[in-house]
Amino acid sequence: MKIAIVGASGAVGQEFLRVLEERNFPMDELVLFGSSRSAGSQYTFRGRSLTVKQLQHNDDFKDIDIAFTSAGAGTSKEFAETITKYGAVMIDNSSAFRMDEDVPLVVPEVNPEDALIRPRGIIANPNCTTILLVVALKAIEQLSHIRRARVATYQAASGAGAAAMDELYTQYRQILTGEKPTIDKFAYQLAFNLIPQIDVFTENGYTKEEMKMFNETRKIMHSDIRVSATCVRVPALRAHSESIWIETERPLSVDEVRAAFSQAEGLVLQDNPAEKEYPMPLFLSGKDPVYVGRIRKDLADENGLTFWLVGDQIKKGAALNAVQIAEYLIKKK
Repeated sequence: MKIAIVGASGAVGQEFLRVLEERNFPMDELVLFGSSRSAGSQYTFRGRSLTVKQLQHNDDFKDIDIAFTSAGAGTSKEFAETITKYGAVMIDNSSAFRMDEDVPLVVPEVNPEDALIRPRGIIANPNCTTILLVVALKAIEQLSHIRRARVATYQAASGAGAAAMDELYTQYRQILTGEKPTIDKFAYQLAFNLIPQIDVFTENGYTKEEMKMFNETRKIMHSDIRVSATCVRVPALRAHSESIWIETERPLSVDEVRAAFSQAEGLVLQDNPAEKEYPMPLFLSGKDPVYVGRIRKDLADENGLTFWLVGDQIKKGAALNAVQIAEYLIKKK
């Protein structure tokens, strides 16, 4: 088994290295690829030093079995044929192919079997907020069909990459020492602030990030569910949070949903308001599961429930989900 990581120097690429090592992923060789700027960089994996090769249109992927790509949509589109032409399975973390009909969009806890039908040799990893959402929705869908979901996200700086995380640190330091904060990765200062825009606005007034949640959820769940989202950047460093209101075909009790969450794959129930126990990004960064809590009936909808979830954006929202897809493929041979 020969594995490749494309975009190895980025935040998600680095997370791939950690996740593959943590999970003792079965492989004989790992090859790292990057841009001309990162080519030559060295990283340690399983006690060995690996050098990043420059990604080029050549035969470097001839012996690769699975390639994890996380170098942006433009790079994924440009190099997809180069990566897959000799039979490598490309598990792509960008938005390049997510809504293509002939590319499966997969969350292993929800629709793993979709990964087995991949005409172009490409499997798309969903958007981070969508991944966290559907892991929770899957548990409820098995009780009663979900008609609608309304979502407010609270997305950490990590969603904009490693440089954005560094910028948040820098802004706090600058502000606390009386300096003018550096603003580069976001439209506005993020420290001590919230920014109610992630990605660009579309014609209907929603951002691309918000429309991803609508479209990707339907594709992953093979459902007519309608998702209305407001995505907000918050000054947390890592791990995204979501407030979710759902409407189901039949009324569900809190106990039913709590039981479903407690038994669901990839979910951890953390719901004890009396003891102030609920998911928070500060304590859940670096964790594998999606954590859910604050489960209660929706006071505005007889068929409604609301809950809160937190998941690590770089891990389950990106690298871990892709690695779990690969593990599923290996399991199915």
